[in-house]
Amino acid sequence: MGTPSPRQQGKAHDEGTPGARSLVRRALYNRSELRLGWRLGLFVGLVAALSEARLLLVRRLLGGADRAATYLVGGVLEVLILILCSWILGRIEGRTLAEFGLPWRKMFRARFWQGALLGSASIACLVALLRLGGAFRFGAPALRGPQIAMWAMAYAGVFLLVAVLEEFGTRGYVLFALSQGIGFWPAAGLSTALFVYLHRANSGENAFGLVNLGLFGILACLLLRRTGDLWMPIGLHLAFDWCETFVLGVANSGERYPGHLLESSPSGPEWLSGGPAGPEGSVIYTLLLLLTLGFFALWLPEPRYPPATGPAP
Repeated sequence: MGTPSPRQQGKAHDEGTPGARSLVRRALYNRSELRLGWRLGLFVGLVAALSEARLLLVRRLLGGADRAATYLVGGVLEVLILILCSWILGRIEGRTLAEFGLPWRKMFRARFWQGALLGSASIACLVALLRLGGAFRFGAPALRGPQIAMWAMAYAGVFLLVAVLEEFGTRGYVLFALSQGIGFWPAAGLSTALFVYLHRANSGENAFGLVNLGLFGILACLLLRRTGDLWMPIGLHLAFDWCETFVLGVANSGERYPGHLLESSPSGPEWLSGGPAGPEGSVIYTLLLLLTLGFFALWLPEPRYPPATGPAP
């Protein structure tokens, strides 16, 4: 048959190059965008790298600062990192932060305040039931005068930061991307497992507390699914934590903090009172969360998330 000429060899090489490129492209992309694994890997890698840089920066700039200042600066930087990384992935995919559950135009609008009202009502109802059951004692006032307003505003800012960080961190880009690949509710289950895992090491946390964190995560996912964004879960998260920590002065997910309005305390068996985990570790809260899930499933019947915009998965 003879040896191929240099021209024939060059032609064969040129024909093979597009095939190799096509193979690489198929490995990286589906019909319209990066495959799910690459998207999540890129997001997690960016967050991990910038978070490590954040730790180094905080240590260098705030090495001698107190714990509160270090926490606040670190928390703000962590929120900014999540937003930046989500924005970068959005630019790559042709999507916006609103599609990942955080539309800035709806910040502090009606859904946020509805969530805040729900959070306040939830903790009020929980504490009332605990008090009727002899499992909660209201304490004497611990703050006076200007200190009340100072601590109230400080905790409002802190828990807004916490709510945005935890809600967008576990139910933002990662939940959106997973929803595109495996469906919303399987993705919601994974995001809720991550949410519980991040709280597992809190001192004073108990079994009912972890179960209730999981139910709270499912509730937040349901509100995201039915309202279309995270502002209602953020308002709920903020108000519940604020009332529990500042107003009542009890443990919040097993952690107790200074600067509270009342010196309240649990009473009775831990499964009922919540014990060192706080009221959210009570079986009463488990029942309230289940009732709340049922109520919102009926009140908001139409799915609004993920949005049907952007490139097809």
